Amino acid sequence: MKRENILTGSPWEDKMGYCRAVRIGNIIEVSGTVAIVDGTIVKADDAYAQTLNILERIEKVLEDLNVGMKDVIRTRIFTTDITSFEEVAKAHATFFKDIKPATGFYEISKLVAPEYLVEIEFTAVAKE
Repeated sequence: MKRENILTGSPWEDKMGYCRAVRIGNIIEVSGTVAIVDGTIVKADDAYAQTLNILERIEKVLEDLNVGMKDVIRTRIFTTDITSFEEVAKAHATFFKDIKPATGFYEISKLVAPEYLVEIEFTAVAKE
């Protein structure tokens, strides 16, 4: 099967040796994605806004692959504060309330930088 690597131009793609997403056949795996924290709309203390930012950005990545959020079958949500569950769940539901992918929600000690509260991985299956 053909492998398609989806790159975004992030300097970390070459430094770390990864890409935003990989598609093999009809399976799409999206790397862990954090928010773009700008201090105005997406703040370092706002798990809801960070989650929405992540979901909006990944929606565009999937659209570039001719699939959509409706094709997501699994999300893995990592947070540095499990008490943010309600905020993260509310944002997640704005995209997935009716789709209902399998989901895990995990508290971890740190993400790559202290301003990140949430990181999400996605698995999608395109229609054949």
